[in-house]
Amino acid sequence: MSKFENVTITKEANIYYDGKVTSRTVEFLDGSIKSLGIMLPGEYTFNTADKEIMEIMSGDVEVKLPGEEWRTLVTPEIFTVPANSSFEIKIKSVTDYCCSYIK
Repeated sequence: MSKFENVTITKEANIYYDGKVTSRTVEFLDGSIKSLGIMLPGEYTFNTADKEIMEIMSGDVEVKLPGEEWRTLVTPEIFTVPANSSFEIKIKSVTDYCCSYIK
């Protein structure tokens, strides 16, 4: 899906790692939540509360999921992160992403 309709967008940005990772929260009529964001080059670790489906739409990215080795993504690509865990990500070029939070 390249376009979202009938959503509420939180105007205030989610800002991480001194502004190198930013996103906006998108809430759908059914209560589901996604975030749309940009990551600048760097290495980051993110913790999850909910299961997350990360859609990397563009960028040069490596990811290390729980219990796995580092792997290079060929964008666009999707990966899933379990709830109550963490993942590491290496961003080598400006990266566009969409994260879906699964309750």
